[in-house]
Amino acid sequence: MQFGRYYEEFEVGAVYRHWPGKTVTEYDDHLFCLLTMNHHPLHMDAHYAESATHFKRNVVVGNYIYSLLLGMSVPDVSGKAIANLEVESLRHVAPTFHGDTIYGETTVLDKRESGSKPDRGVVSVETRGYNQDGTMVCVFRRKVMVPKKEYAAAAAPEGVDPERPSFPEPR
Repeated sequence: MQFGRYYEEFEVGAVYRHWPGKTVTEYDDHLFCLLTMNHHPLHMDAHYAESATHFKRNVVVGNYIYSLLLGMSVPDVSGKAIANLEVESLRHVAPTFHGDTIYGETTVLDKRESGSKPDRGVVSVETRGYNQDGTMVCVFRRKVMVPKKEYAAAAAPEGVDPERPSFPEPR
């Protein structure tokens, strides 16, 4: 199974549908909130959400949805990345609730060779996340620096396949 892509393997306009989707549980949301110290009652307090908000239930914290979609895209987009250069934009366009299932897809917007290093290029992508009903919940654009295939193979030590690094022998 391929994990990530080399610069030459990206085509402008290509769409990668990420699989599998992820059903967001209350536990996932609360754990992410606690780990990131986001204790807003909209995410953590069911009574508050029911009695004091427009949604009448907890809303999943948006940065979890962004992180989930970013992670979903790694095998298709940035699995071989040298660096994630920037997130150009991030929009949460609809709420996500406990029990929703998130699916993601990424479109290649642009690619250019590095101006300073011939062994790499920069790929611009847009990732969109949808819930089980097809409602877009999150969209973001980012730039990823990826290696060129010919240089990756040449840079690998003798006997090492850059596609499948070896593991240490068990003792």
